[in-house]
Amino acid sequence: MGFHAPSKGTAKVLGFDIRHDARKVRSLVGYMPESDSFIAGMSGIRFVRYMAEISGLPPEQAMERAHEAFFYVGLGEVRYRKLGTYSLGMKQLAKLAQAIAHGPKLLIMDEPTNGLDPPARQRMIQLVREIRDAGDMRLIISSHLLRDVEETCEEVLILRNGRLAALCNLEEERRANRKFLELETMGANGAFSSALQQLGCECAVFSNGRMKVVMPDKIEIREVYRIAEQQGIQIRKMNHRRDSLEDIFLNAMEQTGAAHGGL
Repeated sequence: MGFHAPSKGTAKVLGFDIRHDARKVRSLVGYMPESDSFIAGMSGIRFVRYMAEISGLPPEQAMERAHEAFFYVGLGEVRYRKLGTYSLGMKQLAKLAQAIAHGPKLLIMDEPTNGLDPPARQRMIQLVREIRDAGDMRLIISSHLLRDVEETCEEVLILRNGRLAALCNLEEERRANRKFLELETMGANGAFSSALQQLGCECAVFSNGRMKVVMPDKIEIREVYRIAEQQGIQIRKMNHRRDSLEDIFLNAMEQTGAAHGGL
């Protein structure tokens, strides 16, 4: 974004050097900040037009694109109201409108659903998906809300103290992700885990009858119940799930010894 001069090294955005082509970079990037960054007393349409002009559009085109952006995000009927009268959800949408009004090639969104109620959050997620699927812009979303990241992103970078802790392609993770069971049993012994392993399962046995069973996709849970019935084993508790982005995040933090990180 050019807010801070780099201490060393080089970087390019869409092929343009951030040191020597800063103005060109800004014209190609849309930025939706986490904090409100409005000008007091301005109407929504005037503010978005102003931001589009700053990004390089001539006044008439900036006004036209401002109207289009407001209708796109669903605020067409309130575009002449002052921004100070907007609800939190409307302000978030107005921030998105100003970020896309000039037609950027890269859209950077910082905590886009921050503070939104469920309906407003769902509207924002829907808009992000529409922008992503249209293919006209690349999106970078910075968020600590892992559910939002899972619902909108294709790749995830997990950072710890400014350094890369993990990088993963979510679609590949979903395809490779194996389902597993967490069991609490009574009466289970080595014969039970051996029978499960013969089905192709991987088993880890813990104290107090607890087990973790990684299952091939072709094996159904009823096979576990069948073997338990044959061996007279009680299954007191079962948790069936797959690794989530939260698991990936926590694992990355543990491997790098971090107490906290970001996406």
